[in-house]
Amino acid sequence: MNLFKGEFCTGCGLCVSESEQVIKMDWDEYGFLKPVTLNGYIPEEAMKVCPFNPEPEAAIADEDKLADIYLGTANRFDPGIGRFENTYIGYSRNDRSISSSGGIATYIFEQLLRSKTVDHLYIVKEMNGTYAYQLFSNVGDIQRISKTRYIPVTLEQLFVKIEHIEGKIAVSGVACFIKAIRLKQYYHPELNDKIHFLIGIICGGWKSRFFTDYLAQSSGIDGHYHGQEYRIKDVNSTASDYSFGAYDDKRAFYQLKMSRVGDMWGSGLFKSRACDFCTDVLTELADISLGDAWLPEYRPDGMGNSVIVTRTLLADRLIREGIEGNGLCVQPVDKNKIIESQRPSFSHRQDGVKFRMRMAKLQGHVLPYVRRRVLKPVSVFYGIVQLQRAITRGRSLKQWQAAPFSEVFNRKMSGALKRLRLVTKIYHRMRKLKRL
Repeated sequence: MNLFKGEFCTGCGLCVSESEQVIKMDWDEYGFLKPVTLNGYIPEEAMKVCPFNPEPEAAIADEDKLADIYLGTANRFDPGIGRFENTYIGYSRNDRSISSSGGIATYIFEQLLRSKTVDHLYIVKEMNGTYAYQLFSNVGDIQRISKTRYIPVTLEQLFVKIEHIEGKIAVSGVACFIKAIRLKQYYHPELNDKIHFLIGIICGGWKSRFFTDYLAQSSGIDGHYHGQEYRIKDVNSTASDYSFGAYDDKRAFYQLKMSRVGDMWGSGLFKSRACDFCTDVLTELADISLGDAWLPEYRPDGMGNSVIVTRTLLADRLIREGIEGNGLCVQPVDKNKIIESQRPSFSHRQDGVKFRMRMAKLQGHVLPYVRRRVLKPVSVFYGIVQLQRAITRGRSLKQWQAAPFSEVFNRKMSGALKRLRLVTKIYHRMRKLKRL
């Protein structure tokens, strides 16, 4: 058994199903769902399915080795993308208006059910004023649950109940959740056909519940909120100029342009520490990977576009049939377009991870296993950016825990954010001078 501190955990919940009821998921002091264990120890069997396991089995030690097992028939490979079939950018004609970006995930959900490829979807929906994974079998329900939710959820219940679910299942999730599912399938091969399709959501960082609390207060809500929407599009503006919105107890809807609260992603505010040791930018272990097309030629379109990486023949067939049937307005693109669309995430997750590991080891932490091929040295200036970003991330969680008020938070965090902006600006200037 291992002493469990939960520092490098995003709350996927897979450990619960391997724990013989000695683990349950609950909220921690920083607004994340974490395993609660008896005596602070986690069984070895539960650690085996943890995506942040510090000592994984050699055969499945990282994303590359798991991809060899589950995506070994994919005909292409790229160090940034992983194993794949093809790469595309575009949108679903019917689903884009009610989805976060191009509506491709919604389209895939619908097609999987319509074609009887799967019998159920396990995806996130509002429940009791917040959001949680739930099982769906009706195509008519899909369009009502099609938007991205930046709030902690867990897969705990799927693997507690899966043996009682008849038929095949498709699951959507971020990279660490998808990796955990693949680990579960490795140790329980009977799940390979049961969990028949995985939709990977490209993730910019796993946010604490505090993130939503902060946005709700910043929008003007004083007290409880529900029905929050994180990606309200402005069709007359750019793809990145979206809003947050939520209802208060009186059913009044409050809305906030995200540009008013600054860069919530690059700064690392309210982000899980585990994300700093995840090197999977494009959800490399899913059947299909979907994200936002953050590229100059697509940003002006306020309706949004999706980047698409197909990794199995089934996923590629769904996209090609959608193009041929005119349900999708999607074009094949060079793989480098996909990488460029997520360039800041590649820079942080992969370029800076070796430096972050070194700093964490100096602090005495036992770290998750990280694949060695992505490790690289960084410049002194980028190292300073990494240090300040880590300080800002950690301080944001402690500050909200101490005083959960948006005005106090903004005042207390202003110094750290200014320093982060300054060192980042210096780093970019030095990098430009070096190129010149």
